[in-house]
Amino acid sequence: MAPLEPWEKVLVNADFINSIHGRAGCIACHGGRQSPDKDTAHSGLIADPSQDAGRICGACHGEIVDGFSTSLHASLQGYRTVVYSRSLPENHPALQTAMQNHCSSCHTTCGDCHISQPKSVGGGLLNGHQVEKTPPMTRTCTACHGTRVGAEYLGKHEDIPGDVHFREGRMNCMACHSGDDLHTAEGDAAKHRYWGKQQPACKDCHAQVGRADDPIPQHTIHGDKVACQVCHAVEYTSCDGCHVAISDKTGNPFFKTEATYLSFMIGRNPWPSRERPYEYVLLRHVPVAPTSFEYYGPDLLPNYNLLPTWTYTTPHNIQRQTPQNRSCNSCHGNASLFLTPDKVKPEELEANRNVIVEDVPATLPFIK
Repeated sequence: MAPLEPWEKVLVNADFINSIHGRAGCIACHGGRQSPDKDTAHSGLIADPSQDAGRICGACHGEIVDGFSTSLHASLQGYRTVVYSRSLPENHPALQTAMQNHCSSCHTTCGDCHISQPKSVGGGLLNGHQVEKTPPMTRTCTACHGTRVGAEYLGKHEDIPGDVHFREGRMNCMACHSGDDLHTAEGDAAKHRYWGKQQPACKDCHAQVGRADDPIPQHTIHGDKVACQVCHAVEYTSCDGCHVAISDKTGNPFFKTEATYLSFMIGRNPWPSRERPYEYVLLRHVPVAPTSFEYYGPDLLPNYNLLPTWTYTTPHNIQRQTPQNRSCNSCHGNASLFLTPDKVKPEELEANRNVIVEDVPATLPFIK
């Protein structure tokens, strides 16, 4: 038998045909014309109907679609916020071109999560065109959020166990990140994920923490001064020096990170708020540099020092017991755990002055 042509391959299955989406018919979403001739049938074909979610998905899921337009998955506004903050308005068009060339592939539509899988894991349909209400974690969520979140959560770093929620509870992403959290973002949360409400927050499930009946006194002692991850996370990924490089194969520009490594750094909270009042949080080095976008123009980040390069992070590798919570003095007086000035590159000291810990919390003399 000769190899099948692409249009002869099975792109749908019986479950889809009999589903509410399948009964609507191909043309309802993909356009085209009803015809036995392939070229005629595919005239005006819309490959990804959910790019126009308001017209296609919004007909039935209007409330979700209306909110999704401001979500960080759809807008990528979190990235624009930090890049533009380091720049000036006259540089925004050049930066927008750079982000369009290199970042827009991370923009997601409804179909990117619920029907197909990302190109990073080969692309293609999840289940014969069937719409998956709860997307499979490793084929969607960690396919995009893989180098950091996925590797940490699933325990892919050598000698570092996976997150206790996955390792012991086999919890997937949606166990904590609800559909409402993923589909919508309002107010400051639509600008940056750490500027709005904590969604999720550890206390959503661990409500006893810090209460009078909490059997762990350290929870009460630290209260809102220390983020939960400071005591309950382990090493996670940091990156250095993202710059445009030119592909030897295609001659096209692409962003290349100079170094990726494991780190664990406690620092001062760069964005304290009512939602995140902590004095100490974990910091992850991000790969921005003053010359990251120089391929698209000179000095596009003149306000580089306005934001830290060691920035607030919530690693997805939570453990009940960690090296730093074995005893009080495993952390107190242990300068190796804190972002002290000597750990910051000289050219980044000014950018990180608000998160650097000048005075490490002292050793507790009454603790052996």
